[in-house]
Amino acid sequence: MADPMAVSRHSEAVELDTGKQSRSKYKSFWDEVGEEFPDLGTARSTADYRLDEERLLRDYLAPLAGISIFKTDLWDEVKNTRILRWAADQGADCYGIDISLPIVRQAHAGFDRRALHAPLSDVRHLPFRDGCFDAIYSMGTVEHFDETELALAEIFRVLRPGGRAVIGVPNRWDPFLRPLMVAVMYRLGLYGYGFEKSYTRKEFRQMLETAGFEVVAEDGILFIPGWLRILDLACNTWWPPLSRVTGALAAFFGRLARRFPRLHRHGYLLATVGVRPAA
Repeated sequence: MADPMAVSRHSEAVELDTGKQSRSKYKSFWDEVGEEFPDLGTARSTADYRLDEERLLRDYLAPLAGISIFKTDLWDEVKNTRILRWAADQGADCYGIDISLPIVRQAHAGFDRRALHAPLSDVRHLPFRDGCFDAIYSMGTVEHFDETELALAEIFRVLRPGGRAVIGVPNRWDPFLRPLMVAVMYRLGLYGYGFEKSYTRKEFRQMLETAGFEVVAEDGILFIPGWLRILDLACNTWWPPLSRVTGALAAFFGRLARRFPRLHRHGYLLATVGVRPAA
């Protein structure tokens, strides 16, 4: 397959349509997060997150060996599940982007000798040619800014005809009311991930269809109370002895979802699978 980056390579963040001041503020926020946010990879709830992500890739994007897979941010490769490294271990040719320079640098370092093709860029303006990826994985990216529809259009553009994309966003009807908790924490300046929207399953399906996708499956991940996930991460980072308690509680919800797979649909992240029609 031709190099997806042959047409356009970016060494600087691309220009956005929201004004110079807001562009700078947005990038500065994620640069700071990339430098200062702790690594969440050793938390028990992250282990269950990783299992959920592996299931999504196996169920909807397999076989991974020999395909090109693109991830719309590199946060997980530095701070969380390292799912793209897992895909590389399955034989996938891995690509990704991130708007945060520290995240891009750390992601490259974490891949060691395994190739990661990852320029500094923005999911709303991707530096790749049309139809160049076999599969796309986007989990918790497109809800962090107003131009979600633009990001979905770009994801559709770079996916090859017949290719599949798994795109995840926060579930507005999460039974544990995580979107409400996030909204309150964000207003109080306590939510470290910045601005974040949530969607109903129907609303997000319609957005994908408007972008051109044929929706072929609807799933979800992380059937766990949002407060417990955040508490488990906090304890794992700052109060390790308490993480035994939060980890045990997180493990209970993980086992529950694996025992009753239908619960995945009620996780706090929706996972919708779209195909770019071959025609």
